[in-house]
Amino acid sequence: MEVHLHREIDRLKRKILALGAEVESALSKSIKALKKWDIELAQSVVDYDEEINRMEVETEEECLKILALHQPVAIDLRFVVAVLKINNDLERIGDHATNIASRALYICNRQKVEIPENLILIVNLTESMLKRSLDALVNMNTDLAREVINDDDIIDDLHAQMYDYIQQKIKNEPELVDCLISLLSISRNLERTSDLVTNIAEDVIYMVEGEVVRHIL
Repeated sequence: MEVHLHREIDRLKRKILALGAEVESALSKSIKALKKWDIELAQSVVDYDEEINRMEVETEEECLKILALHQPVAIDLRFVVAVLKINNDLERIGDHATNIASRALYICNRQKVEIPENLILIVNLTESMLKRSLDALVNMNTDLAREVINDDDIIDDLHAQMYDYIQQKIKNEPELVDCLISLLSISRNLERTSDLVTNIAEDVIYMVEGEVVRHIL
């Protein structure tokens, strides 16, 4: 029974890492589409969202099957519970990547606007946080996970600054209001993505150390 359980857990790990890779790719493509105003690339992210949803459902079913059939304990139980939560967070990050791509499409079909420096900083840091959180998951690296958690405050500050920038920009160029609001929406989706990435990092710490850090750090 124990050998079978560990085989199932190994398969579950492969599934969650595969989902993580697809979500990381979706976010990267949505960001590239935004930077290059690439309509085809943005549309490909929107079209791929259903596949990410399918993978999320499969992984959740695998978790529930392991819990029902094997009733794991200790570190195995923590792993399955953490994967359930990470699985949901990854799917939601995929949704935010789709939203970013959709906003990029909206702007492309109207009047392209200059991407502000703060948004580029948010884009680059969010992408880095996701990559590091997945590296932390692969390597069970809690130091890297804590590094990711600490970076979330930087994203929050940059996003707050975007509000002020967009507000001033709308006053100066009211004809661009729709596109500017779309830029703010992209910033908001990235800020929410960083929150979900932080959740993943916190779950890695829980998985490895059994410590709930959500209300501590």
